[in-house]
Amino acid sequence: MSDQKYEKYWEITLAYTDIFGEGFNTSLRIIIDFIDERLGTPYSKEKYEELQNRLQKNLPKSLPSIRKSINQFVKLGFVRPGLAAYHPAAKIFLKETDAEKKRAIFSRIVYAYSSFDSSVKDISDKKEINFLIKTLQAVGRLERADVLALMTVDVSQVPQGYLDAEGLSRQRQHAQAIGFGERKYNQLSHFWSVLGNLDGIVVRDGSVLEKTVMVADEPASRAITKRDSYLQLLYKIELQEESSRHFGTIACMVEKLPYPSLIASHIKPYRECNIEIEAFDGDNGLLLSPNLDSLFDKGYISFASDGSILLSNNLQEKLKAALKHLSLDRKFLTEGRLVYLEHHRTKVFV
Repeated sequence: MSDQKYEKYWEITLAYTDIFGEGFNTSLRIIIDFIDERLGTPYSKEKYEELQNRLQKNLPKSLPSIRKSINQFVKLGFVRPGLAAYHPAAKIFLKETDAEKKRAIFSRIVYAYSSFDSSVKDISDKKEINFLIKTLQAVGRLERADVLALMTVDVSQVPQGYLDAEGLSRQRQHAQAIGFGERKYNQLSHFWSVLGNLDGIVVRDGSVLEKTVMVADEPASRAITKRDSYLQLLYKIELQEESSRHFGTIACMVEKLPYPSLIASHIKPYRECNIEIEAFDGDNGLLLSPNLDSLFDKGYISFASDGSILLSNNLQEKLKAALKHLSLDRKFLTEGRLVYLEHHRTKVFV
């Protein structure tokens, strides 16, 4: 990468850094409403100016700031270039009031769809955040100097989709040689704001990123390696946080026991899920002990809309007697989870 032109780098400037704040959410809502109203209308300068005017009317900012806010949502993956569409989970993000769930949705969208080379008029599939997180998973820890070095990488030239420790060391030397840190250090603050809002990574002392380690691995029989490891991590973290919020500790949502090994069990089977919304939706999951997970996954047990356990006639009577007192705590019967449970009862339960 020594011949890389250092003027090209992972560039993002945020109009709004607080993903829970009024500015971020109001501007995103206006953009989504505008796209819905203009569905099927091709991109044009007039269309873009109309959106700018609407944003400026509702959010008194300068036109450069308004343009920055529109590009921000394109670069973060919430809005498609050309103002033709938006991520299916963007509306769910806007409706969500729980901060942990909102952050999880933000993390999934940004990881899977953000691309800093994208703009209202230009499409890019470089996915720099995805590249950084996979590098973090490979090396375990990134200091600010490492992040600055990664910002000089043309990810389209790295087929494996991440840097290993040796590659990161070379890139850090390259960034130092071209004086990138001295010239672009302020640009890192905006990028760091994005990283600070992502689940699955830990910021130490405000200057070091470390990967989050799962409490327990998923069963090898599920071939989890075929799933994106970071999205699977986010999925499990969301279920762990939900369990801890209700029980005061991470515990099985049915047995209420803090097993050392707990499984993030899909309600609607992963193989049947829409990847953009259902596959890693926390409502499409239960945190279960390995034994209950196995029974649930194979359809030997399910749960009624009131949380009571349903037992297959294919189970031995002794096992049915041991399980019949269990139920899914009503705290976990969210509107979304009830829909997924209905699917499980009708399509998976034996």
